[in-house]
Amino acid sequence: MEPVRLTRYARGGGCACKIPPGELERMVAGLGPTGGTTELLVGLDHGDDAAVVRLDERTGLVSTADFFTPVVDDAYDWGRIAATNALSDVYAMGGTPLLALNLLCWPREVLPLELAREVLRGGQDVARAAGCHLAGGHSVDDDGPKYGLAVTGVVRPEELITLDAGQAGLPLSLTKPLGVGVLNTRHKATGESFPEAVATMTTLNRDAARAAVAAGVRCGTDVTGFGLLGHASKLARASGLTVALDAARVPYLSGVREAVRDGYVSGGSRRNLEWVSPWTDFGRVGEDDRLLLADAQTSGGLLVAGELPGATVIGELLPRGERMVLVR
Repeated sequence: MEPVRLTRYARGGGCACKIPPGELERMVAGLGPTGGTTELLVGLDHGDDAAVVRLDERTGLVSTADFFTPVVDDAYDWGRIAATNALSDVYAMGGTPLLALNLLCWPREVLPLELAREVLRGGQDVARAAGCHLAGGHSVDDDGPKYGLAVTGVVRPEELITLDAGQAGLPLSLTKPLGVGVLNTRHKATGESFPEAVATMTTLNRDAARAAVAAGVRCGTDVTGFGLLGHASKLARASGLTVALDAARVPYLSGVREAVRDGYVSGGSRRNLEWVSPWTDFGRVGEDDRLLLADAQTSGGLLVAGELPGATVIGELLPRGERMVLVR
């Protein structure tokens, strides 16, 4: 096969193609539980990473689905990134993924099926590394390629990590550097490759989640399409606290600032910044740093209320003030 630039078939890349957070909140407003036969532990209330129902006193069932358009041109890498990102929703809840199903949309008359097979192979290899069964799924003929997983996992109810369990005085830690959004935008525009970004996006959050559970962390989320500021603001609102971020301590991938300087900022990142600005005090933080803090991540790290080995402490939780997010 001749090389195919998959990102040219995507309006947005990766988690940057999400419906903007403000629009999403309005869309799901008023939609509540449907009254199932099991106890719903986590639902739509705060926009947590996955839904959880109680099976018994010791077991909660975690369920999530995540798929998106190509974020890189290499089909195998895209499959790995999408699968890693989908599994992350279970890890972000403190759980362990057990079973996943493929979700594939493919323009079968435009792109060869051999490429689709490479996407699926990437997802299979990540699921294997995670110790998660990947069995079947669903596919449709579509105008553009999209891939992801529906994932089922388990969690101990007393070890659940949620957005609303924050406590004032706790530090905030980030387990992966930021910046994959602007690097992926540059990749889409120029074809330049960024192996460090791919390596970050294909690193499972499994070890970070295990460390968080072992450390007694009960509040957290993963950082994906709404950017650090967007996910931090959801945590602040759910917990009724103020998130204070130290912009100087936030880690970034190499080449990120150059990408912002050269204008490689996605529309999703700019919408993230616009959404959080009304309740964010930026102090003296400049425009480039604001855009990076709002950068739409794909398969990002965990943001947790607590300290973890190898993670960077980037802020703390404060009692609720006039602003929900304070950037210093």
